[in-house]
Amino acid sequence: MKELERLLDRVIQRVNINLRELEYDVNPLVHNLIPLNQMTKFYAFYGITPNHPLNLQFRHSNLAGSYFLGRCRVTNSLLYKSDIRGDELKQKDDLFQYQEFEIPMAEDEEIEIEDSFLIKTLVHNFSHDPETLEKFFIKDTISTQYANIHGSPSNGSFLGPFATVDLTTIRDCLIGTFSYIQAGEVSHLNIEPGTVWVRSPETFNFLYRFPLQRLNNYIYFTAGSSPRGIFIDFVEDRKEAFQRVFDVLNLEPSVSVPSSASLDRFAVIKPKTHISENVLVSQRAYLQNAWLGKGANAQEQSYIINSRLEGNDITAHGAKIIEARLGKDVFVGFNCFLRGRPESQLTIGKDSIIMPHTIIDIHKPLKIPAGHLVWGLVTNEKDLDNNSMSLKAFAKIETRFSKGDMIFEGSGSEFVTTFKERIHHILEANGAFFNGISNKGHAQQNQNISFNTIQPYPKGEKEGLYPTIIIRP
Repeated sequence: MKELERLLDRVIQRVNINLRELEYDVNPLVHNLIPLNQMTKFYAFYGITPNHPLNLQFRHSNLAGSYFLGRCRVTNSLLYKSDIRGDELKQKDDLFQYQEFEIPMAEDEEIEIEDSFLIKTLVHNFSHDPETLEKFFIKDTISTQYANIHGSPSNGSFLGPFATVDLTTIRDCLIGTFSYIQAGEVSHLNIEPGTVWVRSPETFNFLYRFPLQRLNNYIYFTAGSSPRGIFIDFVEDRKEAFQRVFDVLNLEPSVSVPSSASLDRFAVIKPKTHISENVLVSQRAYLQNAWLGKGANAQEQSYIINSRLEGNDITAHGAKIIEARLGKDVFVGFNCFLRGRPESQLTIGKDSIIMPHTIIDIHKPLKIPAGHLVWGLVTNEKDLDNNSMSLKAFAKIETRFSKGDMIFEGSGSEFVTTFKERIHHILEANGAFFNGISNKGHAQQNQNISFNTIQPYPKGEKEGLYPTIIIRP
């Protein structure tokens, strides 16, 4: 256990050194956030599949309850119940298109995690930075509960609970609780809690900030205490459902799964759930009385309860959909919280985009028209008027526009087009367009994964540390 304590102190010190210009000390936030004895209790596991390269290296690290797929190197780090997905890593001789450049890959891309502490964090490679094509790095970084690091190399940064960094290289940054950043490249920034920022330099800039007094009811995090609020209560109330999934070695699916769909071994499936063709259900997803139409997906840490998704719907990492009906081709972004009630259902029309980190929490029936963009905090019709707009109208914005607490600058047409292209890529990568022969994606390629477990030292000075392990084909 002493080695584990020294490792945690090392990570905290290195993060603090990087954040010194922001005069920020992560120690009061992190030191007792996860008791170290918790990190000795859980096995780590990794997937083997012919569709993904295998090269895992773990050195002087704790990996409690974490999952690995693809090429990954972990050094001097603590990972607690995190998911490290390398299923879209670029390979040697691939051509990476960036603006007018076609950049050949000199070697296979690899995820490198060093001197970092990741708590219940989703890491997905889909990296974008032309300067670091072969190394998707997470260094001197701490991320807290239910954060997402998606295609975002990180150095010397801290992510609060439910924060998301998406396709953005961050250096020496603080990303506040429930903030979403997609901005290309940022450094030495302190992003306030509840910020939603989507930027394409010289093209568009979308900015929304949640009213903190209202956001604090959903998620609140301060030094000396664990995160609390509706989001945490929601997840904690369903935590026991995952216990059997991780305790039982061989677990048969409880629902019928078409041959073109994929239901992860470590997802929770409750009664009255329907899986259609080309559906992808990822690890740690939770489905209860959920109807998923053809090509829909439920990504990591997502919850779909008493809801129907008609088809080609995306439920991004950490999103929660309760008592809702979604038309076809609806995108629900990272860490969204969409909650209707049994007598007050939420209806979302087809081709709509629910921006990442949107909260819709209603007590009366609410219908979002087809082809709409929704953001922010919505609890009634008035909020919806202030926090939504048809995609056609948004695409007509040419300079500066504001509505409610949202400010937009630049080309609305480029913003909408970029989002639609991203949605198409996600559906394509997940296998939504598979026709029985071509267009395979994760839903088809993840069907035959074998899972293997690895364990830490059970006691002594090295208790909780995993021995140096190299796993190759």
